[in-house]
Amino acid sequence: MNEPWSDLVGPMSLTPFQAIGIPIALLGAVFLSIGAQLQHRGVSKVEGTHGDGSKAGLTWRQVTLLIRRPSWVFGTLLLTLAIVIQLISLGFAPLIVVQPIGVVAMILTNVINSRVHGIATDSRVRNSITLAVLGIAIFVAISAVFAVEREFTDQQMIFVLVLLAVVIAITLVVFLVFRRKLRAMFYIVAAGTLYGFVVTITKVLINRWQTGHIDAFTLVCLGSLIVAAMLGGYFVQTAYSVGSPDLVIAGLTVVDPLVAVAIAIAVLGEAQMFPPLALAGLAVGGALSIVGVILLARHHPQTHH
Repeated sequence: MNEPWSDLVGPMSLTPFQAIGIPIALLGAVFLSIGAQLQHRGVSKVEGTHGDGSKAGLTWRQVTLLIRRPSWVFGTLLLTLAIVIQLISLGFAPLIVVQPIGVVAMILTNVINSRVHGIATDSRVRNSITLAVLGIAIFVAISAVFAVEREFTDQQMIFVLVLLAVVIAITLVVFLVFRRKLRAMFYIVAAGTLYGFVVTITKVLINRWQTGHIDAFTLVCLGSLIVAAMLGGYFVQTAYSVGSPDLVIAGLTVVDPLVAVAIAIAVLGEAQMFPPLALAGLAVGGALSIVGVILLARHHPQTHH
């Protein structure tokens, strides 16, 4: 009589050692939120003084000017620290558990942005954020129970790298052809997708380093990671020039983990122990978070300016 229930909950697969990755990931989310606000301030000032109003992506001159902005430089340092902390968390826990926790940055960034710009957060914005956070919370809760780590094979990584190449090609073509018509959500989704691959490849590199498996293919993975991270970083800075920091972080903290989790489930097998009902829960959580970000983009005050 208790068998259906035991099949549903299963044994806790997250060990106390792995659980350490959760508070570490939360700390990274705090630095991500503050860094995003500072970067947005720097990009906004450069766009305001040296932009042509076309919102067609940052020029090379604008990028070089950003390096001279103290707010942008400090924000970049904080984001770098957030990335390092995230990598540490990945060393403890499965990707599918710690990666979605970055959604906490969405809440912090919204609060900070509202205070800095004096923008009142109405009920529609709060409900949108709540919906997105609830969806990610469902992800983390289910993943913490059922997620398992697997060794990554070269064949699996080759498949991931091919997918990444396709994504890079598509985003570059769309950007080059339609750059003067693109809105913030394109840059957010593009950057979030690329960062999802970056996190996945990073997890693979961490595992290879921990097992002493360093070879030429590891260097290929590292090179792919660098390319994806640089392109994603450019899209994020461009998104700051056309959207608010809390909208950018909201999109990134939802799209990024959804892509990473999708890869972890479909390619790397981290969800092999998930019963059907748990997989359904992941689907519901993903849908709620996506709807939350879409509603936030539609109702956010700065989107109407």
